[in-house]
Amino acid sequence: MKAHIRPLIAVAFLLLLTLAVCICAASSGSPDPEPDTFYHKYVGLTDNEIQAIRSGQPVVKVLESRTPEELFVFGSVYIRSTPESYLKLASDVDALRKLPSYLAVRKFSNPPRLSDLDGFTLEEDDVKELKECRPGRCEVQLPENYMEQFQKQVTWSAPDVVDQVNRVAQRMALDALIGYTRDGNAALGVYHDKNHPADVAEVFTSLLSRSDALPQYMPDLHQYLLDYPKVNPATIQSQFYWEKVKFGLKPTLRIVQAIVYRGTRPNDPAYAVAIKQLYSSHYFKAALDLTICVRDPANPGNGFYLITLKGSQQDGLTGFKGSIVRRVAVGKMRSSLESALDIMKQKLEAQAQPAPASNSSR
Repeated sequence: MKAHIRPLIAVAFLLLLTLAVCICAASSGSPDPEPDTFYHKYVGLTDNEIQAIRSGQPVVKVLESRTPEELFVFGSVYIRSTPESYLKLASDVDALRKLPSYLAVRKFSNPPRLSDLDGFTLEEDDVKELKECRPGRCEVQLPENYMEQFQKQVTWSAPDVVDQVNRVAQRMALDALIGYTRDGNAALGVYHDKNHPADVAEVFTSLLSRSDALPQYMPDLHQYLLDYPKVNPATIQSQFYWEKVKFGLKPTLRIVQAIVYRGTRPNDPAYAVAIKQLYSSHYFKAALDLTICVRDPANPGNGFYLITLKGSQQDGLTGFKGSIVRRVAVGKMRSSLESALDIMKQKLEAQAQPAPASNSSR
């Protein structure tokens, strides 16, 4: 999918959960220390909700969106462990294979190569759809030039048509990723599967503009998300992977960039893991997941606030039918995030517990 791939968010949502941002405490002299300022000013939490987070209860809130196509969900919980433990867990791409919603996942080499895409295959229904795929009428998210390549490069009457389609798709995906590593968001292209083309870079920029907190707390990360690869701060590392996830009505292929930010100053966020969608075969035009870990000033060695922000833009959420679909999607996002925060808390706190003393005698 060449340089015209479009972002999507693994709400799978995106399930997670796999993206994290850790925001450190502000100066102790502040009358409203972090993360309270963030909770109050940027999320609109009440004092009772903040107290619930401190007591270890996951709090999830659907944030206001500017259009029906946008979805923003916030979640947070206090964990008696360290941000470093979370970062280790969140950075383990291989662990995604164990999640029931993941059908396949694989890291890209550096530089990416075609063999990295072994297993990157379309569903049988998608193969059939591609045969008749045209601009404004396609069930797979694609730029127009990709639709043309499928029509020209595949012999649709051949017995190996499925293999042909997947070989073309893998080549496109590799070209698209290489284009992104060279030209950044400008290489994400324009989706032409619907009547109204979607410029992926514009959609992603619009999505990112919803967050006033990101440039305030992590300007390096904010700039990196917009201007990669032109900027390359020492505080940031990234890797790429593809995944086939099962959410919505059909399995979806996605390509994502996993970005890790490390703060260097006392008042910087400790870490930030951002999952940026570069392409999705269905549903999402653009998506970005951030999960935030804020060190507890009162217990910096063994306590932090895990904060997750999920944002996406997708088709099919307008009109009467779309409003129903949107309510269902919001409900699923909310419940899955609540469950994910609770599971993450239990897992990290269990790992932080000292091993039981041995009863064996010498």
